[in-house]
Amino acid sequence: MVEKCLVTGGNGHLGNNLIRILLDKGKKVRATVRNMEYKEPFKGLDCEVVYADLLDKKSLLKAMEGIDTLYQVAAVFKHWAKNPRKEIIMPNLEGTKNVMEAAAEAGVDKVVYVSSVVTLDRTQLPHPMNEEGWNNTITFPYYLSKTESEKLAWKIAEEKDLWMVSVLPSAIVGPNCFGHLTPTMQLLNRILMNKMPIDVNFYFNFVDVRDVAEGMILAAEKGKNGNRYILGNERVTGTTEIIELARKLYPDVKKPIKLPKSALKTLAFFIEFGKIFGIEPPILRTQIELYYGIEEKFDISKAKNQLGYSPRPPEEAIRDAFIYLKRRNAR
Repeated sequence: MVEKCLVTGGNGHLGNNLIRILLDKGKKVRATVRNMEYKEPFKGLDCEVVYADLLDKKSLLKAMEGIDTLYQVAAVFKHWAKNPRKEIIMPNLEGTKNVMEAAAEAGVDKVVYVSSVVTLDRTQLPHPMNEEGWNNTITFPYYLSKTESEKLAWKIAEEKDLWMVSVLPSAIVGPNCFGHLTPTMQLLNRILMNKMPIDVNFYFNFVDVRDVAEGMILAAEKGKNGNRYILGNERVTGTTEIIELARKLYPDVKKPIKLPKSALKTLAFFIEFGKIFGIEPPILRTQIELYYGIEEKFDISKAKNQLGYSPRPPEEAIRDAFIYLKRRNAR
């Protein structure tokens, strides 16, 4: 019997790549979207597309009819909002509650819940962070929303006796990013389009979206109920190296200036005045505190040993993302 999978957020970057790989593996796939009119992400894909909203439990119950494995991908992914609690934190919490309860009521066999490395215990740094412990120190809205949402998912899974694993991707890059670019892909695109005049000296753990999707499928097949799995990469990459990778591919990419942390924070202070007018700042002081010169390393041995997870090197993931963005921008 062919396994029937549901992917929430099927038109999103991770969700859409996951659908493509599931179909390649012969799975039967149903995808949920909120906008049924936007069909570009599904061109040429033999999957069922249905309406569902994480804030509408009835729509989720209908979408989950006859489903064996749920891949809970859909979530609010943004680092800034006029009202962070209303636009980021509450939708992610309420959406998690609805989707987990619907999965239990619909009799779904397995849940692969997409969380994030931002939920991890940063007090482990400078040692590589592992799956043990939680982020209890950072109240940045997106970090808080992902941490509290995953905790809620585990609580409901335990109460409802649901088989669940969570996967914690790092900074996802790669092809098939339809509609609005994710914040991570926006960063690469700004470099490519010479819209990043300052090298901010941030470090990222980049991972190819296709490797994360493969890791999720492995988590459903080989993961142990009740476990968390980091789906990141072996090493981090700084903005200076990212810019050099872009310049090797496309020599017209300009080399931005560097600023010390204090000067960058002062600049961000003035940039943040745009928030008064509802303009999203390109950089925040909170981001500078989190990322400037800090190498966030992750221990991915659990996913490698238990699942057989094997991500491509970060430079390859970044290169493929730049090539994809260049083609996308030329359309």
